[in-house]
Amino acid sequence: MVAKDISSASPPLPPTMRIWTYSTPAGGIENNMKLVEQPLPKPSKNRHLVQVLAVGLNPVDFKPAEARIVRLPATPGLDFAGRIVVPAQNSKLTAGSLIYGAASFYNPMAGGALAEYITVPTDTVAPIPAGVSPLVAGGAPIAAVTAYQSLQPYIKKNSRVFLNGGSGGTGTYGIQIAKALGAHVTVSCSAANAELCRSLGADEVLDYNARPLLDQLRDAAATSGAFDHVVDNVFSGPELYYQAHTYTAPNAHFVEVAGAPSFNFVRFALGGLLIPGFLGGGKRKLNIFTCLVRTEPLERIVQWIAEGQIKPITDQIFPMEQAVEAFKRLKTGRAKGKVIVTVAVE
Repeated sequence: MVAKDISSASPPLPPTMRIWTYSTPAGGIENNMKLVEQPLPKPSKNRHLVQVLAVGLNPVDFKPAEARIVRLPATPGLDFAGRIVVPAQNSKLTAGSLIYGAASFYNPMAGGALAEYITVPTDTVAPIPAGVSPLVAGGAPIAAVTAYQSLQPYIKKNSRVFLNGGSGGTGTYGIQIAKALGAHVTVSCSAANAELCRSLGADEVLDYNARPLLDQLRDAAATSGAFDHVVDNVFSGPELYYQAHTYTAPNAHFVEVAGAPSFNFVRFALGGLLIPGFLGGGKRKLNIFTCLVRTEPLERIVQWIAEGQIKPITDQIFPMEQAVEAFKRLKTGRAKGKVIVTVAVE
């Protein structure tokens, strides 16, 4: 697929564009989304006007909305790749530059990327180098930056890392980033996804359906050594954290990535953060993860992709008109890698 050329020599911009919106999340946003016409947004001092080429979907695109903490009406989509139409003032980037990143760092609960044109902050994007497809880049930002920021500050060469959930969008990036940082990587997944995780570099794969995952982690720690770091991309319950001292080293961190705006998760997070171990709390450091999409990690990640150190995994690609079906696929929880919507790609 080839991106349409909309360089500065292109015809004048259209007065309106297509954009997906929803006015209520009742019954799931995918059951309320409508493709409508709206005027194009205006560029500003610190925001580029961009033609969107591709959008990568993430759980954050629907979970906050369905917890009713998003201002309505809203347009979903945080990850994007696109081509600059009008650059922000004083930007080194020019019209025609390919970029990728987060559509709205300042309103992450409803990113707004599922539109033909958007404005984006200058500090949440990075250029796409030659040889990297915008389709690939469009699915990377949240998943890859999450994987990078949940690993890089905590591990070093030969660290033993456990990733709970290795075959989803964040997990597939996490395996490869942890290996690029020199770690030994153990992941959990279903048997059907085990070969995918191994092909990305996982040293050990635990089938969570075979027997209790906690028992497998204890056995792995007893056999090969305690884990130095844990990233939970799933959050199926609090036990994995509260029993982390039985399979991790004393100075290990437990990074919870799969947070959700629900009572059960908030209760877990508050308990893990506030109740000390001697009073029945967890005995390892808990970090509730918040992704900060910035230019620096985006530049490093896309360079790894260009060099072949990271291979993005795409589950399925949907055209703009089928964004509803794309969300249905994402919400099955069975996607291997990223679900991507093409917008201005033919």
